[in-house]
Amino acid sequence: MDQLKKISPYKLVLIALLGAAFIIFPNITFLSWELDFLPKSGHAAHLSFFGIRYLFLVILIGSMLWYNLCRITGVQIKKRLIHNTVIIVVAYSLYVLLSMRYGGKKADCFGGVLVSQFFVVYAMCSFAGHLAMLYIDRKSKEQEIERLKIDNLQSRCEALTNQLNPHFFFNSLNGLAALIRKKNETKTLEYVDKLSDVFRYILQSDRKGLVTLEEELEFMQAFRYMMEVRFANKLTFSVDVPENKLGLRIPVLSLLPLIDNVVVHNIIDSDHKMEVDIRLNDRDEIVVTNPIFPKTEPPITNGTGLQNLTNRFLLLMDKQIRFDSDGVLFRVYLPLK
Repeated sequence: MDQLKKISPYKLVLIALLGAAFIIFPNITFLSWELDFLPKSGHAAHLSFFGIRYLFLVILIGSMLWYNLCRITGVQIKKRLIHNTVIIVVAYSLYVLLSMRYGGKKADCFGGVLVSQFFVVYAMCSFAGHLAMLYIDRKSKEQEIERLKIDNLQSRCEALTNQLNPHFFFNSLNGLAALIRKKNETKTLEYVDKLSDVFRYILQSDRKGLVTLEEELEFMQAFRYMMEVRFANKLTFSVDVPENKLGLRIPVLSLLPLIDNVVVHNIIDSDHKMEVDIRLNDRDEIVVTNPIFPKTEPPITNGTGLQNLTNRFLLLMDKQIRFDSDGVLFRVYLPLK
């Protein structure tokens, strides 16, 4: 409704001028013929009344359009027709009074052409107002549906992201406990410092959808330190991303479930050193590659990590992530935006 209230008054005046000219067109065509039957002394009065008639219709059309577009709310056609009927009856009565006072032709007040012209004004303004309300109602519903979609999308993304937090929290505490048992104060303090950076990023992730690649890789620098300490440098990372591509966007916490997946599904020890390679390919995809050292026993996992990541990419970017394995290396391709 607010959109209609902002309608330009100049546009309303223009529509009223054109609409009145269209409605009064039969009178225009007969004007010269009527003047032929009048003495020259009566031409000025007849033309003046013709002008009054046109101006009256302009004011009537403009007023009724404004009232129908800006004052009558809702899409109930019955209410609109009742209001417009009252307006048109009052307007017609005023015109009859003007015609009897200045027109000089009483018969003109009740002619079929005049009645039909008022009816056309009535129908045109009622129809225009009703269509406008239907349009506004439809747009309002579309906007509400879009808002609900966005709210639902945000809620689903937050739910998927929050599933990462408990699992990562317990793994991080296990790493911290191992350092405390080793009584290495320097590494323990640095581990706690990096852990705070990681948790800060994770806790702030519920307010983010897409982040820059630079933000995600900065998070990875803190996370990689924790993982390298936890596995005593048997798990290392190699990152190669051009600086001019760091502004590309990616769903927040996209790399965390991939690294977690590497740890869960592979043996990592002195005989199976794991190097995770993170680089950008020529299709502007982040490619995360790791060797495959399958565990002898199936890992205990609910298997939702990669599925959640796939869902978040579909929700936030409408793009699919890809997986590739040749039995030696496992690759995940994350599209960027």
